Amino acid sequence: MTEFDPVPDADAVDGVRQRWRESTDTFGRVYDTVLGVTEPTPYTEIARVADCSPNAAKKHLERLAEMGIVRADADAQPARYERNDGYLEWQEASRIAQEQTVDEIIERVRQLEARRDEFIDRFGTTDPSAVSVFDHDDHDAIHAQMERISDWQALERDIRLYELARRLAQNDGHLIPA
Repeated sequence: MTEFDPVPDADAVDGVRQRWRESTDTFGRVYDTVLGVTEPTPYTEIARVADCSPNAAKKHLERLAEMGIVRADADAQPARYERNDGYLEWQEASRIAQEQTVDEIIERVRQLEARRDEFIDRFGTTDPSAVSVFDHDDHDAIHAQMERISDWQALERDIRLYELARRLAQNDGHLIPA
């Protein structure tokens, strides 16, 4: 059995980064970088990761903020940016609405809700955050419980996403009926 090393080889990482720099323009690198940013981050740090000048990064981040893809804290010094998860969820729901029929989306929601009911029956609550994962004595049981709760939370997210997709599909791409 080979030993797994979670840290990738430095030469392999450098090769991937080099291909990324050569094949992606500055806007694309800033976009790719900010999609991985989950907390307000100075534009200078985003510029470092995107391998561009701070001024170029700030210009592209302002454009992405205007598009709603990122959130900006322009009052911070230096200005900070993070991805807008709400925009990304709307984008994913729009993709589902375009790729599936309303009936397919409704059927998928029905399947997801049936799986949710199984979790509710199993844990005796409608709220996954109300379930303690530390009610077990051994590490494996705690880990298994954490996986079940994580699956339940992901399921709840999917139900909300498909419900949004249903509304978009039923209203010709709009959230509010015309």
